[in-house]
Amino acid sequence: MRIAVLGTGDVGRALAGALVGAGHEVGLGSRTAGNRRAAEWAAAYGGRHGDFAGVCGDAEMVVNATNGAASLDALGAAGDLAGRTLVDVANPLDFSGGFPPVVVAPGGLSLAERIQRAFPGARVVKTLNTMHNTVMVAPSSVPGGHQVFVSGDDEDAKKVTGGLLGDLGWAAERIVDLGPLATARAVEQLLPLWLAVNARLGTASFNFGVHH
Repeated sequence: MRIAVLGTGDVGRALAGALVGAGHEVGLGSRTAGNRRAAEWAAAYGGRHGDFAGVCGDAEMVVNATNGAASLDALGAAGDLAGRTLVDVANPLDFSGGFPPVVVAPGGLSLAERIQRAFPGARVVKTLNTMHNTVMVAPSSVPGGHQVFVSGDDEDAKKVTGGLLGDLGWAAERIVDLGPLATARAVEQLLPLWLAVNARLGTASFNFGVHH
């Protein structure tokens, strides 16, 4: 597929690189077309880079890996998102009170739901936000039966996203469809637990698993 990954931080660059490795045509987007990290990534991986609108122009899928606090603005600069599968991996964190950050949920809504409301024509799917970027792209790096969660209202978009997760190494039995997009509220609220476990273990090489 032609995929636009928005965000040039560690998450965006890790996902973009892994998707190129899986055979996709990837554009890495930033606020400015001349972003240094995006240009370095493109030179290393053979992908494209540009501003948000530039990489989204002909993309079949958009991955939101921007800072959660700025995601709505970033997606607003991406152009027409109608009909696109929009995979949201961001977390809406507020660091204004120091560390650890607080998960922002105005009106009780998840970031994914707010994105869907702002861009009603997009087909928003929430996934991959409950783990470190190194685990996102290499699930086998963590032993055991851990999982990745998926939330979304559009069944076809969730199927497409499941295929993308498979390309990243997630076996079908490790993909847990939680149901409608409203369930993204729960997975975004896992972040305080993730931060507590990370601090206790002193490593980001872990993930959550559900066994029943």
